[in-house]
Amino acid sequence: MRRLAVPLVALLVLFGTTACDLSKPGRKVVEPKPEGETVIGKVPQQKTVEVPQQFAEGDPAAGKTVFAANCTGCHTLKAAGSTGNVGPNLDQAKPELTLIVQRVRKGQGGMPPFEGQLETEQIRDVAAYVYDSTHGNDNSG
Repeated sequence: MRRLAVPLVALLVLFGTTACDLSKPGRKVVEPKPEGETVIGKVPQQKTVEVPQQFAEGDPAAGKTVFAANCTGCHTLKAAGSTGNVGPNLDQAKPELTLIVQRVRKGQGGMPPFEGQLETEQIRDVAAYVYDSTHGNDNSG
């Protein structure tokens, strides 16, 4: 047992003095700087995601009714007179049409998916309503 104690004590002393050196005034640990990445050639542009055709041309006036029945409890949207604070404030977020369609269809986080609960036409209409309302187009009637 005594044979193991001497090397163990020596290791503890070695680690202890190393740690103490870093705590002396004027000494600090220097983190390595991240290296930049060199890109050769052209940087690829982000791909534009298109709205699936069946969701492209909605009726904002019909979407206002869908929004009132399904969305006002969670979202703030001035055009709808809603002040929900569970989901994002849509007036501030100003989501693009593609994102609106995707979230209504598939949900995310606390938002449930509405695909299967709403008809394709209703999803198309509510997406058009939210988009128009948040991008300065008041075509909701």
